[in-house]
Amino acid sequence: MPLTKEQLASRVAREVESGTYVNLGIGMPSLVANYISPEKDVTFQTENGILGLGGYPTENEVDADLTNASKQTVTTLLGAAIVDSVEAFSMIRGGHIDLTILGGMEVDQYGNLANWKVPNKLVKGMGGAMDLVAGAKRVIVMMQHTGPDGKSKILKNCTLPLTGKGVVSEVFTELARFVFINGEMIVTELAEDVTVQELYQKTEASFKISYQLEKLE
Repeated sequence: MPLTKEQLASRVAREVESGTYVNLGIGMPSLVANYISPEKDVTFQTENGILGLGGYPTENEVDADLTNASKQTVTTLLGAAIVDSVEAFSMIRGGHIDLTILGGMEVDQYGNLANWKVPNKLVKGMGGAMDLVAGAKRVIVMMQHTGPDGKSKILKNCTLPLTGKGVVSEVFTELARFVFINGEMIVTELAEDVTVQELYQKTEASFKISYQLEKLE
């Protein structure tokens, strides 16, 4: 069965290593913070100026003035710092973010990412995604495998305006995990009861299957 958003967030959380600085994108990626093992020393950063982001607040913890870049109310950890956007983006552009986990509208077989603009829809701008894919040391995309129309979002070539070219390290969807190695897109994990044939049918991009294919869980 395909993974739920929560199950996918739990799986992606295992990619976050202790001692790293991590930025989470809008949407599904923001769930990842809730599944980080308390044994890991991880510092979450947001573009709007939080260094030391915690999980979502309980009803008694809600502070309307404390939000992440997605405008969601959040908590901070002991020792957290609140800075302005200039300092927050200096951290990103200066190469101090080890990992960013972003949502995606499209990813193609060359590791290109489109996640900021949909034709004929008004958007205020690209936001921090352009800086994150250029400045972070590792870029993971976490997204739905297909759109509402059932068409693949893992493409041969992106059709939407690019956020970054050749920037994606790996892609997690509810069906599979794809990694980019030496210019090739390789499936290393597959959700339970999802067959390779089904994955080929639902994926426009060309990809290879790892000889050591594991279960996505």
